[in-house]
Amino acid sequence: LLEDQIRSALYGSPNPPAIVGKHAGGPVFAEDRGEAVFPNAGEIVPAMVARALVSCLRALDPVCPIGVPEAAPAAAGGPSPVRAPSFCSGCPHGRSTKIPDGSRALAGIGCHTMAMFVDPAKTTTVSHMGGEGAMWLGQQPFTTEKHVFANMGDGTYFHSGFLALRQAVAAHVPITYKILHNGFVSMTGGQQIDGELTIAGTIGELSAEGVKKIALVSDDPGKWTGVTLPAGVTVHHRSELDAVQRQFREYPDVSVIVYDQPCATERRRLRKRGKWNDPEKRAFINSAVCEGCGDCGKVTNCMSIEPLETELGRKRKINQSTCNKDFSCVEGFCPSFVTVEGGKLRKSGFAPQAAPVDPRVAAAASGDAAFAALPEPVIHRPERSFSILVAGIGGTGVVTIGQTLAVAAHLEGLYSSNLDVTGLAQKYGAVLSHVKVAPDAAMLHATRVSAGECDTLIGCDLIVSAGTETMSKFKPGTSGGVVCTDMVPTSEFSRNPDWNPDADALAEKLAGVFGERGLALEALRLAGALMGDAIAANMILLGAAWQKGLVPLSMAALDRAIELNGVAIESNRRAFLWGRRAAHDLAAVERIAAGATPSVAQVIRFDPRKPATLAETLAFRIDFLTDYQDTAWANRYAALVERVKVAEAAQGLGDTLAKTVARNLFKLMAHKDEWEVARLYARPQFREELARNFEGDFKLKFHVAGGPFGRRDPASGKLVKREVGPWLMTAFKLMAPLRGLRGSLLDPFRNSGERRLARELLAGYEADVARLAASLRADNHATAVKLAALPEKIRGYGHVRETHAEVVAKERDVLLAQWQRPAAATQGQAQAA
Repeated sequence: LLEDQIRSALYGSPNPPAIVGKHAGGPVFAEDRGEAVFPNAGEIVPAMVARALVSCLRALDPVCPIGVPEAAPAAAGGPSPVRAPSFCSGCPHGRSTKIPDGSRALAGIGCHTMAMFVDPAKTTTVSHMGGEGAMWLGQQPFTTEKHVFANMGDGTYFHSGFLALRQAVAAHVPITYKILHNGFVSMTGGQQIDGELTIAGTIGELSAEGVKKIALVSDDPGKWTGVTLPAGVTVHHRSELDAVQRQFREYPDVSVIVYDQPCATERRRLRKRGKWNDPEKRAFINSAVCEGCGDCGKVTNCMSIEPLETELGRKRKINQSTCNKDFSCVEGFCPSFVTVEGGKLRKSGFAPQAAPVDPRVAAAASGDAAFAALPEPVIHRPERSFSILVAGIGGTGVVTIGQTLAVAAHLEGLYSSNLDVTGLAQKYGAVLSHVKVAPDAAMLHATRVSAGECDTLIGCDLIVSAGTETMSKFKPGTSGGVVCTDMVPTSEFSRNPDWNPDADALAEKLAGVFGERGLALEALRLAGALMGDAIAANMILLGAAWQKGLVPLSMAALDRAIELNGVAIESNRRAFLWGRRAAHDLAAVERIAAGATPSVAQVIRFDPRKPATLAETLAFRIDFLTDYQDTAWANRYAALVERVKVAEAAQGLGDTLAKTVARNLFKLMAHKDEWEVARLYARPQFREELARNFEGDFKLKFHVAGGPFGRRDPASGKLVKREVGPWLMTAFKLMAPLRGLRGSLLDPFRNSGERRLARELLAGYEADVARLAASLRADNHATAVKLAALPEKIRGYGHVRETHAEVVAKERDVLLAQWQRPAAATQGQAQAA
């Protein structure tokens, strides 16, 4: 704005000075190509201004000694994965913004904007507040598209969105506004909406304004029983949203769907303060039953559903520390989900004792005795501005660490500045907290830690810490840091079940910068094992950084800052202490963590960096298949793998194909039908998983759609799940010993569509493998491995599995054609000779 005004003021004046703004002008630069100096959109950072100033100064005085600090050189290994903002766990936006296939939605502002990240093909075109749907009024007369949806929040509606809706009513365009009523201004901190805005009042206002088709969709429709709403307004459960939208998109005028569900993050905050009902209920995944198909993530976009690597492939687990109890995940078409009602999470990281324990024994078990003589680090009071960068994930307490450092600096008699770069990123995106500490306020200039200026990194997330922006802040050989190396999935994982960034490569990037001044910790795993809650990881990292002398503040000041924060004081003190211990003797901390009550993730922990040998792979799976059916079934498996092994060895091609067949033939032969699901639930391992995560008196509810429990959705025709009580476990225990009936005339499930598909897939795969083994050569070996690996992509249950099988069938046809091509070419050459 200033640039345009200055140019206007100087227009026509004699000998006007050169103006450098968005573009360079006049004789200041030796070559003026009209290139942008400052961008017209986005953020202008201090380093950008510094570079422009230096260019101007050097143009006027070529020997000007002023320069701009160089950033750390770009690390090798290619670009890092990006942690884009995402809906919080259990966020109502994760469901409310979904639209039926064949439809398009216009984005709303605030959290609604993130719908464009989830599915950019379906949700497009964000507007300013109060302009929702205005672009459709201009487009609609000139397109064959019949209808669009428009997202809007209750805060936006109250501010000015009502006017946008009013103009749509006046224009009589076919548009459905979806108003999410979550009760808070979620994007900017969870404030209450200004003024009084009730759902009933909103619907009444819309009806009075002339909207004739309105539906109310709620996570709890029962609370609307007996509430007077305008005539014609229908009330639905949130699971019916797709059907409601399909109906509304056929309406030729303005319609409105009000989606009623409170903000998940605000519910979580209020539950911690005892101001919101906290149901004694948790969702849990039986990892043995899970197929890793990712349907639960597609239903919810939930960030608390995380990958779990096992010997039998990638499964899913629920991060109980971040779960906001939305329970949408149980609608994923999979019988692995149970809800645990009653009891509570096992908070203690150490195994419960059957009898009272000597306090000295308990102290030793928790590490107090092992670290009685923990040395004090050498802490130097800063003589200049000292820059600390806290890098992590929005919504996990990154800002709290920055605030703790700032308060501690104040208590120490130092000056500090804080810049928390959050905004949209606070929603599970990359968040950076810039903290500067100095003995004199005059030493504090720009609040942002600039390029090459970071003294200490507290890396609460590996992806953010190794990202391009964060890496540019380091000074190789000088910067130090403590980094959490647990791989936390990005929002990409909910859409791509095969999401798999290289954690080792990211860690090596950071190790190359920090050298001896760096420390890598699996802080989330340690927090879960030692504290019973992964949320303690950030404070563990702060304690480790202090113990390494990377934080120029006293222990007394930091302890007082933790106390003044007033939240989970003793837990945070304990986590800080564990961080100190890890920095001092990580091996000892790991030994103690190994003795704690292991979580499911630890018990089923599988390190893909240490792949099993073919013999180990076979031994595990032969035992499994024997339990699955019988010895004959296991022998059938072993015989075919042996045939491939011999064929591959005869060609001197190693055992890659044999390993691939061993994994994938097993997957098809251990198909999780009704008998196998019953057996996996009846095994003692499932009860042990529950005991490692929950304590107290609890009962289970199951969520299944097979056999007599299936019902079809009237809109889509697909099977949907039902909740079944604890008695189903008794049925599972009765079924498990009868699994020998599988496939016999006494098997009531033998003719189901899913069982027929399983038999077809197995028969086809066995035939393919036999063909590969018979004609295996060096020139078709790579294609043979790809063919043998196809069953890895056939995951899930019911319609999910059928869809995957259809996709794989097309890939199989293409690969078979490729595999046969070299043989045909060789035969033709022989005939010609």
